[in-house]
Amino acid sequence: MAAICCWQIDVRTVTRSSPSPAISCIHAVPPVAEVSRITGADSVHGCSSSSGNELAASKVLKDVHISAQLLEDFLELARDNTNKNMETCAVLGAFLKEETFYVTTMIIPKQESTSSSCQALNEEEIFAIQYEQSLVPVGWIHTHPSQSCFLSSIDLHTQYSYQVMVPEAVAIVMAPTDESRGYGIFRLSDPSGMSILKECQEKGFHPHREPADGSSMYEHCSNVYINPNLRLEIYDLR
Repeated sequence: MAAICCWQIDVRTVTRSSPSPAISCIHAVPPVAEVSRITGADSVHGCSSSSGNELAASKVLKDVHISAQLLEDFLELARDNTNKNMETCAVLGAFLKEETFYVTTMIIPKQESTSSSCQALNEEEIFAIQYEQSLVPVGWIHTHPSQSCFLSSIDLHTQYSYQVMVPEAVAIVMAPTDESRGYGIFRLSDPSGMSILKECQEKGFHPHREPADGSSMYEHCSNVYINPNLRLEIYDLR
């Protein structure tokens, strides 16, 4: 994944009545370009073939389009935390048009972070932006600054909270130090993973039982597309 330069992000202050003033990074819409589907193998360094672990039932889900800048911009904005070996998280907001979700907004909330976890604070600020912009919460993105690219037990519970509301919700993991897989776009398997998480009442890091049908708890999404024509707006509330 190519590194992003600071000048590629247009940062300006915007005044909002609720929540308080935020930093907004806005990209202009680029010239029309080809939309490309992300496969599980696309996140593997040096590999571009399809993965057998992709979501088999994606055809029953709505497609999700994300901006071409989203992944790299998030890594750039998370860089200070990453250098301190602390996770960073953000919420993805989308609008629905003709049975497709278009992710046009990324909200980086106030948060508490460690090397292996990240907890959003003041969530009412996130809800205010989503309400004002009529956005659907279609998932989240976070870093693993020194770990590999996977979903931890805490990540699985976080993803459940999104996916139970919006079946198309995704969990994007950015793992800059993972030499085999720099990022992953995941969702809980349904019904296997979703059923296990629904019944689990444990907190913190803990093991989960394996699905009885032998499937995985989570899987790569195959209904996510990179769309270079999307305008991306980033609210950094930290």
